[in-house]
Amino acid sequence: MSRTELLRREWTAFRSPGRLAALAAVVLAIIALGLLYASGNRSSCPGPCPVTPVASDGAVVGDRFWFLHRDLGREGSITVRLTAMTGTITYPPPNHDQIVSGLVPWAKAGIIVKDGVRPGSRYAALMMTGSHGVRFQHDYTHDVAGSAGGVSAESPRWLRLTRSGDTITGAESTDGVRWRTVGAAKLDGLPDIVQVGLFATSPGDLTLRRVGLGGATEEVRFTQAVGVFDNVVVEGGATGAWNSEPVGEMNQTDWEKHHNRSGAVEGNGVITVSGTGDIGPLGEEGARSVEKLLFGLVIGLIVLLVVAARYGARTAREPLARPVIAARATVVGAATLVTGLVAVGLVIPVGAVILSGNGVAVQPVSILTGARVIVGVAAALALCAVLAYGLGVWLRRGWAAILAGLSLVAFPYAVTAFPLLPDAVSDWLLRLTPAAGFAVQQTVEEFPQVTAHYAPSAGYFPLPWWAGLAMLCAYTLIVLRVAFQHRTRNVG
Repeated sequence: MSRTELLRREWTAFRSPGRLAALAAVVLAIIALGLLYASGNRSSCPGPCPVTPVASDGAVVGDRFWFLHRDLGREGSITVRLTAMTGTITYPPPNHDQIVSGLVPWAKAGIIVKDGVRPGSRYAALMMTGSHGVRFQHDYTHDVAGSAGGVSAESPRWLRLTRSGDTITGAESTDGVRWRTVGAAKLDGLPDIVQVGLFATSPGDLTLRRVGLGGATEEVRFTQAVGVFDNVVVEGGATGAWNSEPVGEMNQTDWEKHHNRSGAVEGNGVITVSGTGDIGPLGEEGARSVEKLLFGLVIGLIVLLVVAARYGARTAREPLARPVIAARATVVGAATLVTGLVAVGLVIPVGAVILSGNGVAVQPVSILTGARVIVGVAAALALCAVLAYGLGVWLRRGWAAILAGLSLVAFPYAVTAFPLLPDAVSDWLLRLTPAAGFAVQQTVEEFPQVTAHYAPSAGYFPLPWWAGLAMLCAYTLIVLRVAFQHRTRNVG
C-alpha cells in the first residue's frame, strides 16, 4: 500500500463523529471566547476620549508631555542648561499613604524637535532621565545612552539639538564649551518648519502587588517631573513666539488641579517645565495585542490533548506496524493543524475589528507577524496533539496519557497565563516544558527604555517564538521515538 493510500485510509478511520465533533468544539471554543472577549471590551470616557497616539508605522505609542515650543526651520539648533530635575510620586509603597518627592527611572526633562504637536508625530529628543542619565531618543523605539549620573545646580547639564535638513544631532556638555555627540537620527520627510523646545514628562510609578501563590499584578501611580532650565538659545530659522501647551491630555488629576499644574513658568531667565506622561514605544493605556483574542486557546488545547491521547492509547491496543502508527500520528497532526488554522485565522481578524469598533486600540502587526501567529499557533496545537498521541501509544492507557499531556502542556500554559505563580517560576515553566511552543503567539516587544511588567502573566514569554517552538518540537520527537521503540518491543 502506498503512503498516500495509507494516509487516506487512516483519515477515514480517524474521522468518527465523536472526533469530528470534538474538533468542531475546539474551533467554536476558540472563536466564541475570543469574540466574547472582544465584545466585552469597550472604551468609555466621561467626555470625548483622548486621541490614541499612532506613530508613522501604525504602532500605538506613548506620546504625552508638556511642550514649550516655537518654530524651527531646516537649519538651526536649540541649546539649554538644565540645572535641576525633581519630581513627585503619589502614594508609593510600602504604605501607600503619602505623596513623596522623587523621580521614577524613566522620568524625562530636556529638549525636543518634533513634527508639530500631534501625538504620534516624529521626533528626536535629548533628555535627562530619573536614573538612566542623559539619553538621545527618537521615533519612540530608538534610545542611545549618553553620560550617566544626575543633575544639580553644582553639576548642571548642557544639552543641544541641531537640525540640518532631516538629520537631528544631540550633544551634551558639562560646561557649555566642550561638547560630546550623544547620537544622531535621520527623520526622513520632516517639513521645512518643525517645533523645537523644552519638555517634561513622567510615566506612572509601576509596582507589583503579590497575589495568588506568589504571582504579581501591576499597580501604576501618578507621577510628575519638573525640569529647571536657563541659558535657552535657539539659533537659525526660528521665528514667532513661544507656545506652551501639552501634547496629549494633561492637568486632569487631583494633584495637578489642586497642587501643581503641569505647564511652563518663566521668570528671570529661568524656565520651569513640569509634565506627566511618557514618550515611548508602548501606549500608556496599553493597546490590546492580538494574542489577547486567544482567550479560548487553553480550552481547545485540553480537548485536543484528550482526543489525541485516547486515540494513541487505542492504537497501542492494536497489532499495528510502525508505518501505520506514523500515518495515524500524521493524520492527528494534520487534522489539528487545519482546526487551528480555521479557529485562529478567524478569531484574530474578526476580534481585532470588533475591538477597534468598540474604541479599543489594537496594536497592529505586520502581515508576516500576523501569519506567524496564525500558522504558528495552529502548528503548536498540532505538535501538542501529536505529542499526546505519542504518549497514548507509549503509556497504552488513555487516562495516563491524558494526565501526562495535561501536566506537560495544558497545566503550564494555563497557570502561567494568570498572575498565580511567582514570575520566576512561570518563566522556568515556559522554558522547560512543551508549553514553551506557545511563545509563537507573542507580538508584544520588550523595550529596555520602558518600565513594564515583563512576565508571562502580562503576555511576555521568556523564549523567542522560534526557540519555544523548537522546544515543543523536541519534546514531540522524543515522545514519538520512545513510543515507537516501546511499540516495537511489545510487538516483538
